[in-house]
Amino acid sequence: MKLVIVGPPGAGKGTQARIIASKLSIAHISTGEIFLHHIRNQDLLGKKVKAFYEKGNLVPDALVHEIVKEAIKAPAAKPGFMLDGYPRNLAQAKFLDKEVHTDHVINIVVSDEDVVKRMTGRRLCDCGAFYNLNIPELKPKDPTKCDKCGHKLIQRPDDNEKAILERLDVYHTQVLPVVEHYRKKGLVLDVDGSGTVEEVTALIVSALEH
Repeated sequence: MKLVIVGPPGAGKGTQARIIASKLSIAHISTGEIFLHHIRNQDLLGKKVKAFYEKGNLVPDALVHEIVKEAIKAPAAKPGFMLDGYPRNLAQAKFLDKEVHTDHVINIVVSDEDVVKRMTGRRLCDCGAFYNLNIPELKPKDPTKCDKCGHKLIQRPDDNEKAILERLDVYHTQVLPVVEHYRKKGLVLDVDGSGTVEEVTALIVSALEH
């Protein structure tokens, strides 16, 4: 099964993509994780991507296309895949259409208000642990400390309301047209993303089965 998952920032796309890909025994292809992998390896691709990141620019479509094409053609993706973080605009969607037949596009629906609430509550620890002050199942025992190692929790600089609203504006202008592009093809499965992680997973599984 070849799937795409979309939704606004903070909708839990990455979490659901990993869970669903594991349940279906297909590859989870996250463009963000691929970029970070190359940046950590300090290879040629990583240096190119890092240069765009450092300038605050988006990675050009041509480079993203190259990465995605390689990932979906890899042996690990032969049983199927879940694309997470791509396509992010119409040009990317049309490129993907030429490369592969997409079976379904999972659209996690979350209101702008809920997105702001979720993302302003996100906290990280340098040990890799992730928390959210506004989501009960992800809330740490102490809002300032990591449950696992006791280190101080930090908030990402771009998890403030102003930055989040700017990201939502990008989502509405660039990603929503992608959703409509696939809706015209009859591929979109709308899923209410306001529940718990487990509830949203159950909704996705149910939508895929029908």
